[in-house]
Amino acid sequence: MTHSYRVVHSGDSRSFPASHAFIEQADAQGASRIFVGEGAGAAFAKAVELGACPFVAVELGHECLGVHTGEQKGHEGSNVVGFARFRLGRADPTPLVELVRQPQTRDAAIAAAKAAFEAAGLKVAVCGDFPGRIVDRLVRPYLNAALRRLDEKLASAEDMDKTLCLGLGYPEGPISLLERTGLAEHHDATHALYLALGQEPYAPARRAQVAKAREGRA
Repeated sequence: MTHSYRVVHSGDSRSFPASHAFIEQADAQGASRIFVGEGAGAAFAKAVELGACPFVAVELGHECLGVHTGEQKGHEGSNVVGFARFRLGRADPTPLVELVRQPQTRDAAIAAAKAAFEAAGLKVAVCGDFPGRIVDRLVRPYLNAALRRLDEKLASAEDMDKTLCLGLGYPEGPISLLERTGLAEHHDATHALYLALGQEPYAPARRAQVAKAREGRA
């Protein structure tokens, strides 16, 4: 069963920068509530009477859902979930929605939110409440490592990309991927995770730092 939902827009959305069935299928009288946009967390904080909603979804950046809901000794969780549709830098959003749950988030709320996203043709992966969620936690160290190996002259950018595509079946090599989607955007994402996690693999590689600095001069 798919619950109806209403959408509260608050600024630009990285998940839905353009028209999409998920937004178009919203109902102004819907029982659930979706907060979308860069100000989603602030709009959620000001909202009232959300306890009876089958689910409440708040669009996230790199931050944890707990920033908006609060935490209580590891027992946090309610009908509120976080979400973000994955996109790499300037690339279009993918069909993947990372749905964030807290330790005691109601299973019924997870199921209802998942059904709503999937009814609009999106694919859902559920994860715990951690900075960067699943994809960024896995891929940013790999991308930083590729940039560092390029600086060390392990191989040319073309040969590194070719090796990973032919050797491991990757659809696109890391250097080509970053050039296409934005080194400066990669800097912002991995720097946010480095600040949150304090782990060296997330520290922006030199080439990402250079791209970010040049962006500031443009």
